[in-house]
Amino acid sequence: MTSTDFDRRLTLAAGPRSDRLGLSFFLAHLLIGAYVLLGWSIPSPAALLFYMVLLPAIAAQWHVNRGCCVINNLESWLRSGRARDPGNKEEGAFLLMLSNWLFRVRPHPVLLDRFSYATVFMLWLLAFWHLSWRA
Repeated sequence: MTSTDFDRRLTLAAGPRSDRLGLSFFLAHLLIGAYVLLGWSIPSPAALLFYMVLLPAIAAQWHVNRGCCVINNLESWLRSGRARDPGNKEEGAFLLMLSNWLFRVRPHPVLLDRFSYATVFMLWLLAFWHLSWRA
């Protein structure tokens, strides 16, 4: 990440966009985030297997998409006609915006990325443990 990207991400508005599209995608992010955080506790073995495939897929798309989420790409495409809009300061900065908005903390994006990948790995381990325990 370049220093320009870091500076751009630090200038995020406090909170999600207040238009319908912005709020809809914010809600989608929150619902998917809740599923990612709590999915390891699902009692169904088939659902746990799906979850264990989904977590690495989410992490892989973050990596391949340069820290940006497919949800952000879709919102950018609907707003500007481009999936990667260089003028969109929110692209790839959902967790940074959330951290700034809720906790008034602006962690460095590299630190936030490491925390995100570590969290996904720990959640995957919890799901694996839960699946093994159920077998």
